[in-house]
Amino acid sequence: MRIGTLKESYVADAALFDSRTQKVWLCIGAALLVLFPFVATEYWLYMACLVAINVASATGLNILTGYTGLVSLGQAAFMGLGAYTVAVLETRWGTPFALNLIAGGVVAMLGGIIVGIPSLRVKGLYLAIATIAASFITHFLFGNLGFTGGTTGLSLQPASFFGMPLDTSFRLYWLIVPVTILMLLGAANIFRTRIGRAFIAIRDRDISAEVLGIPLLRYKLLSFGLSSFYAGVAGGLWAYFFRVVTPESFPLLMSIFFLAAIIVGGMGSILGGILGAVFMTMVPEVLKLVVAVLPGGTEMAVFLSPVRTVIFGLLIIGFLVFEPHGLAEIWRRIRRYFHLWPFRN
Repeated sequence: MRIGTLKESYVADAALFDSRTQKVWLCIGAALLVLFPFVATEYWLYMACLVAINVASATGLNILTGYTGLVSLGQAAFMGLGAYTVAVLETRWGTPFALNLIAGGVVAMLGGIIVGIPSLRVKGLYLAIATIAASFITHFLFGNLGFTGGTTGLSLQPASFFGMPLDTSFRLYWLIVPVTILMLLGAANIFRTRIGRAFIAIRDRDISAEVLGIPLLRYKLLSFGLSSFYAGVAGGLWAYFFRVVTPESFPLLMSIFFLAAIIVGGMGSILGGILGAVFMTMVPEVLKLVVAVLPGGTEMAVFLSPVRTVIFGLLIIGFLVFEPHGLAEIWRRIRRYFHLWPFRN
């Protein structure tokens, strides 16, 4: 049983994986991710890719809202900026997918920095309204600019890797999941640096952070930029996955989806973003499968669709009421329970 760790240096204290147990579980998880596409059906491969995209975007929003304390309802807009950037580059110039994804992230980052400028003067509900305005503005631009294809949008050719088209869920899995893992590692490393600690200080008390010498505007804009970069890359992956980008692909409801994901998963936690995105993506599908296996489920599916939505909403409300720290806190409690179980009275 692991009951504590002794750190003899600052490097050891800041290590991302500080125990042999963590490294073993990391290797097991990596092995499962490698084996999964060889045993999964097309449906589960499709869901795995979609979950990975949502995890990447939710992680970006968690950097902004969970760690920095800045509420945003514009995550879908930044995903749209990334998706349209990838679509335009792919359809007009046929540039490599790696360059397109980076460009999508950079364009979204610039949009996030512009949207984040009011964050020095307003916060909370007022900042959320400002980010909603960004969603409406980007939706208008996507539907009216000529190079975005207007209301019909843009259709993409599959991404290619050394001449091999990534045109199936199996092949896209090897693009989407590794990119998401790199983004998760990047986010985890951010909070081992002074930048991440500055974000947390701003979240806890921005006035005190400013007194301590943290330039609020610089770090708030940096947080918006990083969050939007993650959203832009996720949007680029989304574009390659669905291969059609339209203004209706990124509605305001999608931004609410990601905000609910980090609330349910646990704000201020990398694990919370992962668990929340998985929960928000998979629970509706699980409820759909449950309805399908019931007697007469196929015929009743249309009538039970509102019931699934109500159950899904009640689950989210239940987390807010009974566990406001989200699924990540539940997981931590389970770990503590089993660590202490042999020695409980």
